[in-house]
Amino acid sequence: MNLNRTQPQQTARRESASVLIIVLWICIGLVSITLYFANSMTYELRAADNRVTGLTAEQAIEGAARYVSFALSNFATNGAVPTSTQFSCEAVAIGDAKFWIIGRDPSATPSVTDPYYGLIDEGSKLNVNKVGTNTLSYLPNMDSDIALAIVNWRNTNAMADLTYAQYGYSEKEAPFETVDELRLVDGVTGDILEGEDLNRNGVLDGAEKDVNGNGLCDPGLSDYLTVYSREPNFHSDGSILTNVNDTTTAGQANTRLMLQNANINNYTTLARNITQYLNTGRTFTNLLAFYIFCQNSGMDSAHFATIYNNITVNSGTHNYISGRVNINTARADVLTALFMGSGVDEQTAESAAQSLVSYRDQNPNYLDSVAWMVDALGANNQVITKLLTTDKITAHSYQFTADIAAVGPYGRGYRRVKFIFDVSEGSPKILYRQDLSRLGWALGAKARENLVAKATK
Repeated sequence: MNLNRTQPQQTARRESASVLIIVLWICIGLVSITLYFANSMTYELRAADNRVTGLTAEQAIEGAARYVSFALSNFATNGAVPTSTQFSCEAVAIGDAKFWIIGRDPSATPSVTDPYYGLIDEGSKLNVNKVGTNTLSYLPNMDSDIALAIVNWRNTNAMADLTYAQYGYSEKEAPFETVDELRLVDGVTGDILEGEDLNRNGVLDGAEKDVNGNGLCDPGLSDYLTVYSREPNFHSDGSILTNVNDTTTAGQANTRLMLQNANINNYTTLARNITQYLNTGRTFTNLLAFYIFCQNSGMDSAHFATIYNNITVNSGTHNYISGRVNINTARADVLTALFMGSGVDEQTAESAAQSLVSYRDQNPNYLDSVAWMVDALGANNQVITKLLTTDKITAHSYQFTADIAAVGPYGRGYRRVKFIFDVSEGSPKILYRQDLSRLGWALGAKARENLVAKATK
């Protein structure tokens, strides 16, 4: 027999169903809120972790800067250029972080994806505040108009260029303070300044394009120019150098004593010849000219190297000489431009530059003075003859770039900062600092693969 449900029973069931539905919706809402906050906390945890790894990388860079300062204090004495074999430059651990010092290979050995690690010698570049248009014009991707614009920018006697009025500023008429300041010079574009190396690590990687199809990363002006190169005319402890151009009685006695203490063969005859030469009113323009003179009196490059760090041709006792190029580390392009700017024809300049690079690669232990240049090319080489008239070369360097990139734990928190160090006053000090993290990953594919492999173990 079927019993009809009463109205109160039906109402009660509907109310129970409504309550159930409401409870279910509340549960769903609470679950959704829980998932939302859980997801938010996950993102916050990741963000906090990223901040921690970023801070760890930043502190690793600060530690790396101190490490570089220590290395320069120990290995950059008397103008020597520290090499990557003397201290670690690749994947150096600091706690849970690691750092790399991104450099440039002086021999310009081609590399497609992996950077060269080490310090960059600022003395290996042309000083944009000292070099003239006749040298600048011969750098890659340069022309005479841009070279003239660069010189006019720093020239205090240059005529005002109306071209800059459209940019809202005028020529500086003062020395460049950084190489990046070249961006303000009319005609200097990003392509000219950076070349194909957009992230400034010396290799063709990432989104960079090989425009000329030569399979290499062609650099821009920033790899060839500097504003920092200067050489002290005194020892790091403040003591003076022996001026071989000093014609006073005391000066000639100092030269004789210096030759004697260095066990130079026939030092008495050589000292007398030097005195006679100076008494005719002539002077030695540079130390290369002094070596050629000494060579004619029987001195070889090995003996000259024993006195090279103690002599000068400049009269100032505590001044600096700016703009010399270190022939021990300058790349072939820089040497070619330097030689052509001195009046050497292109073919001879290129041949001499390649010969010097090859010689120093094969004889790394015989580069203690500028005298090795004569051994490599010969005293009668046109390049040697031209360089005797100006003081443009050296075998010393006192300013170095440390381009430091670091990552935190698990290969995260990438940071990159460029430092310019100066040791010309003895203790290393930082002249310039620039954050390059914005340029993106610059450690190449190999470093990334190693970090990923370690993080997934």
